[in-house]
Amino acid sequence: MPKCYWVANVEVTDADVYGNYASVAKEAIESHGGRFLARGGRHVQLEGRDRSRNVVVEFPSLEVAQACYNSELYQKAVGFSSQSSVRDVVLVEGVD
Repeated sequence: MPKCYWVANVEVTDADVYGNYASVAKEAIESHGGRFLARGGRHVQLEGRDRSRNVVVEFPSLEVAQACYNSELYQKAVGFSSQSSVRDVVLVEGVD
C-alpha cells in the first residue's frame, strides 16, 4: 500500500489562535502515525500563489490520512485554523 502525503499551503492571519491549531493538529496527526517532513521552513515559490507556511506530513496510507482529517480531534483543530488562517490542504498518494 503506498504512503500518503498531506500537503498544506497556509497563510496565517492570527498567530495566537493558529498556535492552538498547531498544538491540537500535531497530537491528532501523530496519533494517526503521521510524520512531519516539512513544517514551515524556507521555500521558493516557483508558480502559483505564495503562502508563507508549507507543511508536508507522511502517513502510512491515504485512508489513514483521511481518517486523521475526519477525526474528532483534528476537526477540533480545524475550528482554530478556520479562525486564524487561509489554507489549502490536499492528500496525495505516493508511488510504490
